[in-house]
Amino acid sequence: MKRILIALAATTILSGSAYAAKIGVSMDKFDDNFLTVLRNGMSDYAKTQPGVTLQVEDAKDDVSKQISQVQNFIANKMDAIIVNPVDTSATAAITKLAAEAGVPLVYVNREPADVDSLGPKAAFVASNEKDSGTLEAKQICKLLGGKGDILVMEGELSNQAAVQRTKDIHEVIATPDCSGIKIIAEQTAAWDRTKAQNLMTNWLSKGMKYDAVVSNNDEMAVGALQAMKAAGVDTKAAIVGGVDATQDALASMKAGDLKVTVFQDAAGQGKGAVDAALKLAAGGTVEKKVYIPFQLVTPANMADFTKKN
Repeated sequence: MKRILIALAATTILSGSAYAAKIGVSMDKFDDNFLTVLRNGMSDYAKTQPGVTLQVEDAKDDVSKQISQVQNFIANKMDAIIVNPVDTSATAAITKLAAEAGVPLVYVNREPADVDSLGPKAAFVASNEKDSGTLEAKQICKLLGGKGDILVMEGELSNQAAVQRTKDIHEVIATPDCSGIKIIAEQTAAWDRTKAQNLMTNWLSKGMKYDAVVSNNDEMAVGALQAMKAAGVDTKAAIVGGVDATQDALASMKAGDLKVTVFQDAAGQGKGAVDAALKLAAGGTVEKKVYIPFQLVTPANMADFTKKN
């Protein structure tokens, strides 16, 4: 009987720590449509878990600020930390801080450069970027009939997702079915709508002749479309693609402008990150890489995704 009571007590403690936890969350920036959905997904899910509280901070796209936030989370004895990295190539310092303090750490959405060397109390929750750029590029290839000149808008070059999605595009156009496609310009617009609008305006002013614009995310795709409209381009006939399936992107698709996007389940990633943080905080184990699937979105199936992001 004594052993049973001890076992029950241990179970209660483990269960309690799983559902009564303080989690510190550092987001790259609040001023981003997709990241807002991700952040809200975490907050909404946490509210359904008894005793779970989130302290969510805005790193304002500043690596030093994000590291400082992590240090504060540790000092304030958070049970776990979730980080949406500002710079995926600079995560080693964050990983080291959490590991030395023995605080569970979950990276969300953006793959840290040290993902393959994370310790036993760390994990990564996102979607496999290999799929995102590939789905987008294959659909663009299909719409082009396997040939044509394209413009590529990249996200922040320090970001693993931008690097991978651009690599995906190159790999797709290297395949036999898409080898007639040529990249005539490739430049970063840092995930930003306004920067993308300026970049597209610059390309148009140079008289570039293109058949499609392939963007690493929807914000840049929407920015490109805004520039095209301002220049008198028929966006209904144009081929422009993005990634994320944000509400603005889906509205653009419904209007006949955006032709391709890829649903990245921001809320699902947020839920997965909180779940992973709670399990690690309770002394449990999780997969080092937890992937939430990407899905291709076109005008034919966009209605299925209208309320998801």
